Amino acid sequence: MSSMKAERRGQELIDQEGALDQQFASRSITPEALKDATVKIGVTQADCRTRISKYHLRNGANSLADQMKQYADLRGYNSDAPARHHRAH
Repeated sequence: MSSMKAERRGQELIDQEGALDQQFASRSITPEALKDATVKIGVTQADCRTRISKYHLRNGANSLADQMKQYADLRGYNSDAPARHHRAH
């Protein structure tokens, strides 16, 4: 799956969420429209999640493990020192 298709699908999700928000803001939402919108959003979210997971599978567990370690290091989870982003507070 190309990154352009993934980006389009992500934009579609953003657009769907925006349309739902607009219906609430304009007070035009109906129970039927809510169900329809949330079902479509759910399908799009699931598709995006699948694409991300497939990407990680293709790139191997090692790259995912490395990313998780880096995240934990940056958050300060792997040491006794406080996380970097909290030191300035």
